[in-house]
This record gives sequence, C-alpha cells and structure tokens, in this order.
Amino acid sequence: MPSAQQSGLPVTPEEPSDDQLRRQRLEKLDRIRESGTNPWPTRFERTHTLAEARSAFGEDGDPLHVRLAGRLVAFRDLGKLSFAQLQDGTGKLQISFQLKDLGERYEDLRNLDIGDFIGISGYLWRTSRGEITAGVHDFQPLAKSLRPLPEKWHGLVDPEKRYRQRYLDLITNDEVRRVFETRTRIISGMRRWLDERGFMEVETPVLQPLYGGAAARPFVTHHHALDRDLFLRISDELYLKRLIIGGFDKVYEISKDFRNEGIDSTHNPEFSMIELYQAYADLGDVMTLTEDLVRALALEVLPDGSIECAEAVIDFRQPFARLSVREALQRWAGIDVLEATDDELAARANLPVAVGRGKLVDELLSNHVEPQLVQPTFLTDWPVELSPLAKRRIDEARLVERFELFVGGVERANAFSELNDPIDQRARMVDLAKRRVAGDVEAAPVDEDFIEALEYGMPPTGGLGIGIDRLVMLLTGQTSIREVILFPQMRTLQ
Repeated sequence: MPSAQQSGLPVTPEEPSDDQLRRQRLEKLDRIRESGTNPWPTRFERTHTLAEARSAFGEDGDPLHVRLAGRLVAFRDLGKLSFAQLQDGTGKLQISFQLKDLGERYEDLRNLDIGDFIGISGYLWRTSRGEITAGVHDFQPLAKSLRPLPEKWHGLVDPEKRYRQRYLDLITNDEVRRVFETRTRIISGMRRWLDERGFMEVETPVLQPLYGGAAARPFVTHHHALDRDLFLRISDELYLKRLIIGGFDKVYEISKDFRNEGIDSTHNPEFSMIELYQAYADLGDVMTLTEDLVRALALEVLPDGSIECAEAVIDFRQPFARLSVREALQRWAGIDVLEATDDELAARANLPVAVGRGKLVDELLSNHVEPQLVQPTFLTDWPVELSPLAKRRIDEARLVERFELFVGGVERANAFSELNDPIDQRARMVDLAKRRVAGDVEAAPVDEDFIEALEYGMPPTGGLGIGIDRLVMLLTGQTSIREVILFPQMRTLQ
C-alpha cells in the first residue's frame, strides 16, 4: 500500500492498517462531497489517451493542450509542486501540479489517494530529465478509490491473491497486462490468418443433449422448461463436422469448452480452443497448416520468432520434427506398442490390464515420451484405441491418421484425418459406450444423431484442435495455465 507521504496523509510512527486507510479515504470522500463535487461523475471528455498524448507531443515539444484521464498510481508531494503518475489502458504518464497554476484548488490534492481515477486539463511539457509531463491546470475526481492498492514497489506477488483479484494484478503488474494483451493479439492473428485462407467462423451449441468429440467427464446442468439434463460441451467437433456434411468446406470456431477434471499447471475446467475442419484435406494438409499457423503467430508476437521454454530455446522458424508413437515408445519406454501384449504394456506402465490398452499406452506416453518433446514435434500414427474419431491408416489398421503437436513437453494441438465411415464410427462409439458402462466416466455415449448425419455422407476431411491457453502459455513464456486465463477457476477459501 502507499506510504503516508505518497497518499497525502500525515506521517505517523506506524504505517496505518488497511482498515484505517479505508476510514481515512471515506473521510476524504465526505470532504469531496461537501465541496459540491460529485466523486463519481457520469463521464469525462478526454482529448487523448496517455499513449496518444505522448506521441502527439513529439520531439519538438511544442505546447499541446490535453484533457487526460486515468488512475493515480504514484504521488510525490514537494510542497508547492507535486508529481504524480497517471495510468490508463495504454500506459503511464507523469503529471505535475503547481500551486501557481491551481491556486486554492491545490489544497484539494489532499483529498486524492493513490488508486483514484481523475481527469485533468493542462499542457504537456518536458522536464530537465527529458520526461514528458502533463502540467495540470484543472482536475476533477472521476472515481474515488476506497481501498489502498497493493504496495507500490512490489505490487501483488501472492499467486492466489493475484488470480482471485486479477483486477489488482493488472493494475500493479505491467508484465501481466502484457501477457493478456499478447493473448488478444494471438487470437486476433488466428482469426485473420484463417479468414484470409477462406475459412468461415461459426458458432455451435455450448449446451448439448449429448457430449462427445473428446474423452472427458462433462459438467451437467438441468433445463427446467425442457425438463431434461444438458451437458456443457467438452468439444465442438461433432457439430463442426455436421457443418462439413452440410456443405461448408472450411469452418472454424474459437470456443469455450468445459471438462470436469482436475486443476494443474496445464488444465483448467473452463478453457479455450480453436477447432477447424477442411473438406477434401487429410492429415498431411493439416500438418502443414498447423506448422504455418503456429509459425505465423510466433513471428507476430515474438521479435525474432524464438522463445526460451523448458530450459531450451524454441526457434519457430525451423522445421517441426516428426516422430511416430511407435518410434517414440521404442526410444524412451523401451517397448514396441504394436507387438507388446496388454500384460507387457501394463507391467511397463505399472497399471492393471483392466484399464484398457488405450489408457496403458497413454500412460506410457505421458511418463516417458512427452517430457522429451521439447522442440516442436508432431507425434504421429496413434493407436486406434486412443483415437475413436480418426481414420485408420490404409496400411496398418491398428493405427490412425492422427498427430499431436508437442512443444516444451506439453501437447499444444491435436489433429486427424477425420473418420467419415459411419459403420466404423458406430462400432467405435459402441465400444466407448461399453467402456462407459464398465465404469470409464470419460467415455462418451453413442451419438445416434451424428451417426445419422454421417450416413448422408461427409467428404474426406482434415480436422485440427489447438488449445489456445496452452499456445498462449508457450508464446508468452508462462509455465502455468492460470497465468494466461484472466479469471481461472479457484478452490473455495476456507
């Protein structure tokens, strides 16, 4: 919190508590009202943002009259001259108050606190140190802050408090603001890149009568008018494929998905995805698209297209590696996934055979392979047990045409040559439903409506899903998903 001098309060032997500061601010609020001033006016007409004012002043330093607004984030009283720092959504700017300019109103500064929003009118000038400054000739409160901001020099550092009170995090931590500004640039870049290549952005239901498109436990809600349970989507895949069936050749959706799962550094129950589908394309086409898209986004937000991740430098200008699941497991787990029996896989994974071959392979990949995939790597040719919506390889029916893109040891994207054979699709969904009956809570039910849609015919299609949160983590150098979600899900405080 600000010191007594910074907030205009008398110096006391002990720093006042937050409750004391709040009471003092309420007293100042009363004084503002008693002066006939509205501490929360409806609007303020400004001529420039702070960044625009700084730019407009230019190198010549010609006098420029401005009306600016923002939050006071620093204050220094030098007697007849005071300096403060104003902050808005575009940055910060120093402002100065002088007794000779303000006259009796100079005393009203004592009713201001760090955290207050104010509007000012004055002229820009440059200090002897060359800092552009707005000399204030008039000011008015725009919103009185009744609670002190976190301590000036260290900001908000407790992660739990930062996530629960993100608004304070954004006020006090410039780097956090930059992360979320970069996130917006990444998502805008995705849209622009896909739109330029003929993809159409669409919207599909968040509330679904059946969930599918991924292996996950869903969130369930009840619709009272229909008197039925509905599910928050775990994926928008099956609806986007319906649009391919309906005749749209290139579609994408940037969506919120919801999975009733644990919370850790790469998982949040509510997360953002982009899924896209392209008719008459296969996995090779999607692999090229993915590499080109990720590289374009990296070059847009990283000065030289590279970033440090997992103690390595990732240079996105270099070609992405390609490695099959079989080769990877042979190299790092010492087992041949195609030749090994279920018992051998279970022994290597240290799990019971009853969990199923797919989960055994997934466990081996998670523990032995994924941590090794630091540089951008397409992990290809997945076992069919792990890919119920992907097309089988023509030369090896036990594998499917699928890749996952790993960077920094974390999955960032997932893609298929989409299964468009309704007979094979039904059989795989039935197998999943049997696993669900046996106790697998992540197995999806049979979606008869989707099967019926497939029976009308879906052209050969390539599909891709990218976890936006994880991609933003990668391109901003963050190791926790909570650092790139403005309001992550949090446990209830005890």
